[in-house]
Amino acid sequence: MSELISGGHLVAKALKAEGVDVIYTLCGGHIIDIYDGCVDEGIEVIDVRHEQVAAHAADGYARITGKPGCAVVTAGPGTTDAVTGVANAFRAESPMLLIGGQGALSQHKMGSLQDLPHVDMMTPITKFAATVPSTERVADLVSMAFRECYHGAPGPSFLEIPRDVLDAKVPLDKARIPANYRASTKQAGDPEAIERLADLLAHSEKPCILLGTQVWTCRGTDAAIDFVRALNVPAYMNGSGRGTLPPGDPHHFQLSRRYAFTEADLIIIVGTPFDFRMGYGKRLSPTATVVQIDLDYRTVGKNRDIDLGIVGDAGAVLSAVTQAAGGRIQNAAARRKEWIEELRTVETQAYAKRLPRQHSDDRPIDPYRLVHEINEFLTEDSIYIGDGGDIVTFSGQVVQPKSPGHWMDPGPLGTLGVGVAFAMAAKQARPDKEVVALFGDGAFSLTGWDFETMVRFDLPFIGVIGNNSSMNQIRYGQAAKYGVDRGRIGNTLGDVRYDEFAKLLGGHGEEVRDPADIAPALQRARESGKPSLINVWVDPEVYAPGTMNQTMYK
Repeated sequence: MSELISGGHLVAKALKAEGVDVIYTLCGGHIIDIYDGCVDEGIEVIDVRHEQVAAHAADGYARITGKPGCAVVTAGPGTTDAVTGVANAFRAESPMLLIGGQGALSQHKMGSLQDLPHVDMMTPITKFAATVPSTERVADLVSMAFRECYHGAPGPSFLEIPRDVLDAKVPLDKARIPANYRASTKQAGDPEAIERLADLLAHSEKPCILLGTQVWTCRGTDAAIDFVRALNVPAYMNGSGRGTLPPGDPHHFQLSRRYAFTEADLIIIVGTPFDFRMGYGKRLSPTATVVQIDLDYRTVGKNRDIDLGIVGDAGAVLSAVTQAAGGRIQNAAARRKEWIEELRTVETQAYAKRLPRQHSDDRPIDPYRLVHEINEFLTEDSIYIGDGGDIVTFSGQVVQPKSPGHWMDPGPLGTLGVGVAFAMAAKQARPDKEVVALFGDGAFSLTGWDFETMVRFDLPFIGVIGNNSSMNQIRYGQAAKYGVDRGRIGNTLGDVRYDEFAKLLGGHGEEVRDPADIAPALQRARESGKPSLINVWVDPEVYAPGTMNQTMYK
């Protein structure tokens, strides 16, 4: 007689086959059989205090490891609590699976506990959403959901599993458990388009390239480095593409991007949509030749016409272009020396203009000084996480990760509250790495109770809170639109001692009011070996240039 196996154990076997070694969860009666299966399969169960954190952690795990992340939540409010994390992963193109509980099929439409139309709610924010109809199909549907995660640009999937489907047992030989079905996703693009881009590069005097999130998603770092060095192309980076080139690399540029996009004759955009971060494509010179490379055909040419679009894996495409360019690029690359020097001059001038504020001794502390100290503190093994509005906008100008895959931010959804979850996933997945997270005080408040989860699972990280007792990015806009007398409505927070909060939960905490104390406090947090919060009081009357230039306030 065939061995019997439950739906929860089939879930665990399917997750194991996908390489999942940890799930993030908040317990509920609908899902506990999955835990039992995970124990048998050697999959770690990290239980958090809010389902939003579970979903964000699964997203963060996928970004760090390149493997799919997984969160498991109960039905009804457990699933709705996770919606924000799934939506964030959807906009950020992060492959994760959310498994939600559901009332028993035998009680369908009877008003069972926590019954909601989860699939209907999740469909617009996932690449795939379905109900598992029978226990025999559990592992099959899990593998189907993961395949959809990697169709085109990555993204999240959702499965709801009714309680009786999950708890029932079926003969093991009647349940399909897919194992060998994966296919290569590294499409190299249309060969004719590759040749055309190589030709454009050969004739370009002033090219530049923007290396976006998909460069890291595709693990195309080496190909990107070979491309910019072999073809002598200045490179800018955004999103998870930050760190592709280390600070100080002759092809690494950051502060001259607007100038380059105005003056270049060839602009190559890799793995970044023409969304609000790119001014919907309007920030690119109308006379430049624009090339867009993306995993998703639907993204290419969206919001702005382009001269050439290539659909494919960022690393594979860039490698193919580098090879195709061959000897014909030699003279052109040499001609770009003046262009590189021109951009470096702009870069140096912008840096010099800002440097006094990065060394400011003002009290309250200038946010530029805080992010400068953090940047100086980072090592090649430091994963940097930004979670906030105005304070993280400051850090985007100053903080430069020293290695690929060492920058994490919410992505284009702009979700506050990702920081603790990302730190949790990063440290759990890469225990050899140092994790440094900068929070706005408003952002930390949303999910900060899971600092206790970090303590409970012994996941040390260095957290810094830029505390101005305000939601300052919104406050600026209100004052600009309605007057200073109405600038404090709905965006002012209490003066919270987050350092004491950290100590209360068993972590390390310090308060900083003098800028000279930032660096020593960071070092002590590093040496503590605990989850840490350094509460830095920053000037509430200072705003980041990016905050003041936001199009929503224009």
